[in-house]
Amino acid sequence: MNSCAAGALAALLSVWPAAASTTAVWEMSTFADFQKGRFTGISLSRDGRLTLAPKVNRLYSPDQPQIWAVAKAPDGSIYLGTGHRGRLYKIDASGRGSLVWTAEQPEIFAVAVDHRGAVYAGTSPDGRVYRIDAAGNATEFYNPQSKYIWAMTFAPDGALFIGTGDQGKIYRVGPDGKGSVYYESGQSHITSLAVDSEGRLLAGSEPNGILYRLTGPNKAFVLYDANLPEIRSILPTSDGSVYVAALGGSTARRPGVIYSAASPSTSVTVTAPATSVTVTDSQAGPELKKPQPEGPKPLSVAPAPAVQPASTVFDATGVDKSAIYKIHADNTVETLWTSKEENIYDIATMHGRLIFSTDAQGRIYALGADRAPALIAQTGEGETTRLLSSSAGLIAATGDIGRVYRLEQAPAAQGEYESPVHDSNTVARWGRLSWRADVPAGAQLSFRTRSGNSVRPDNTWSDWSEPISDPGNALIKSPNARYIQWRAELRSKNGATPALDSVSISYLPQNTPPVVRSVMVSTQAAPLQKTSAQTSGAPSATAFSITVTDTGEAAPQTSSGVPTQTISRGPQQQTQITWQADDPDGDRLAYAVYFRGEGEREWKLLRSNIFENTLAIDADALADGRYYFRVVASDRPSNPLDTAREAEMISPPVLIDNTPPVVTPAAPRRNGAAVDIDVDAADAASPLRRCEYSVDAGPWVPIEAQDGVTDSQREKFAIHIGNLGAGEHLVVIRAVDAANNAGLAKVIVR
Repeated sequence: MNSCAAGALAALLSVWPAAASTTAVWEMSTFADFQKGRFTGISLSRDGRLTLAPKVNRLYSPDQPQIWAVAKAPDGSIYLGTGHRGRLYKIDASGRGSLVWTAEQPEIFAVAVDHRGAVYAGTSPDGRVYRIDAAGNATEFYNPQSKYIWAMTFAPDGALFIGTGDQGKIYRVGPDGKGSVYYESGQSHITSLAVDSEGRLLAGSEPNGILYRLTGPNKAFVLYDANLPEIRSILPTSDGSVYVAALGGSTARRPGVIYSAASPSTSVTVTAPATSVTVTDSQAGPELKKPQPEGPKPLSVAPAPAVQPASTVFDATGVDKSAIYKIHADNTVETLWTSKEENIYDIATMHGRLIFSTDAQGRIYALGADRAPALIAQTGEGETTRLLSSSAGLIAATGDIGRVYRLEQAPAAQGEYESPVHDSNTVARWGRLSWRADVPAGAQLSFRTRSGNSVRPDNTWSDWSEPISDPGNALIKSPNARYIQWRAELRSKNGATPALDSVSISYLPQNTPPVVRSVMVSTQAAPLQKTSAQTSGAPSATAFSITVTDTGEAAPQTSSGVPTQTISRGPQQQTQITWQADDPDGDRLAYAVYFRGEGEREWKLLRSNIFENTLAIDADALADGRYYFRVVASDRPSNPLDTAREAEMISPPVLIDNTPPVVTPAAPRRNGAAVDIDVDAADAASPLRRCEYSVDAGPWVPIEAQDGVTDSQREKFAIHIGNLGAGEHLVVIRAVDAANNAGLAKVIVR
């Protein structure tokens, strides 16, 4: 059965025709989309196709938290080094597992088997190497006087190389148990060892992530200095190239630091201040700020518990956590893969492909020639720590819960893929589920959905729905909710295997009302009306000038004499209403503005269908008094009328005062050279704020009300002018109210 694009389109169009303009679609179709889900018996190809994964059999469960090391014996047996009880296990060729030996130390990080089948185990944190015979009897083989033993490997001549910490030394030990320092790296730890096709030792270090090639005692050549702290795994190939897995971009600390009793409990803080660049446009006037990437935020995390040998101390988001490099035979280096989300643990080869494992639910990937990864299996454990190629299939050991799995070549008979949770940002009405897939005859593909209103699926979510397998009858029955998740179930039959390419869910989000966050009312000068006499370079109307000439030419006369020149008033004031509003759904908003005077009962519409967030009216349009302004925001431009939502906000009371105070001076009283004038000033709408006078157009001299504070709508003032010369003088009195209206009066003093 094959679903077609036409069927998928028809399904989308048939959701709710009335709301088609606002219907949203959640689609998953790429590798990055599907990678976020949970895989059970499902593989993900690099081009984003879900198929049944190779069959994964649980080979053995040693009932230990971690499996740190895996080594294969000549007879096909597999030995496991575990933690945190320091036990060595054996899985024989038939798959039967058994406990071989228990160390006195809690961790066995390294295991090696020589060509005769003798097993060697390196313990930590009291670093020693033991030789265990077939009967499980252990004898101390070598004590390097180091705290940790991270890696061991045999040289072609039978000597055992040992990588240690926390002094970063490599030891070479002969079959007789006598050894010495082979190389001192100057690093804290030698974390991995391998022997290349020419018998040369390869060693990886931490914390500088250096890969060495050693050709003799203290004869080392740096093959590569990685930008990640730890060389985790080394895989030489027969053509002379070397694959290297590095990790630590999240600054994952090795146990050498964690187990150190001398290390105090401290926290690590990383800070990087955010920066911005300001660009000033001299023509435009206002400053324009160019957005800059935000720097890493401060992080402060305490060290991990001592029981975890590979704990993440802090995570710098955006930094590569791990990488795979290929060092070619000519020493050139190629980066094959990097990740900012997953830590890599081991690499291996299987059927000519490079295989690697990570800590993302114990995933196992295959890397193609085009460097595009394919997810071939997921163990479901915390991490897949070790990989081992065998004739029976790929062996994968895990941590968090220590288990051993075997991947076979044949695909599993069935598998399930569980999508990530999708957030529709509000309660949504679900439509249809659509998909593109190849489903051969006999194979089966079905889907289930569930929904809820908590971020993580829990017992408050709905149960998984009944299976959906018919594209023509794929209406989602899960309850309306904010979050949804789907699950695909694939089953094969007689070699017929389904393949899933994309899945989409259509839904109608509940329309969220807009939010009006503020309403502000202010006054400003009205924009100037340009006349024919004005040019672009003319001065503002707020400035004026009087030109006086001494040419002797008289102004034009009429029968009524010389006309009086009138000085025009400044620009008319406007009342500007400004508001801030937004819509959680990103809908376009339309506004309406109303007003109501104090004591009035009904709102009057000023203007509707406004798409800006400001409205200006003439200040004279409203008489003096207190007014309220109401802004209504509607998302109807983006929604059907029956689902459109509104929100409103009313401003605080606003005092409109366009009338200046009335200034009434009494007759001046002259006493010699001194003059006294009593003044009464009153304003009908707002309190007075200041009063001042000027003599003969001189500087303004402030005066205070007779009661000490100028703060009432009616005030009395007393002006005393001393040393006023003889003759006629002009005294101008100015009173200003809270709305900045000025009332003036003049007094002639003779």
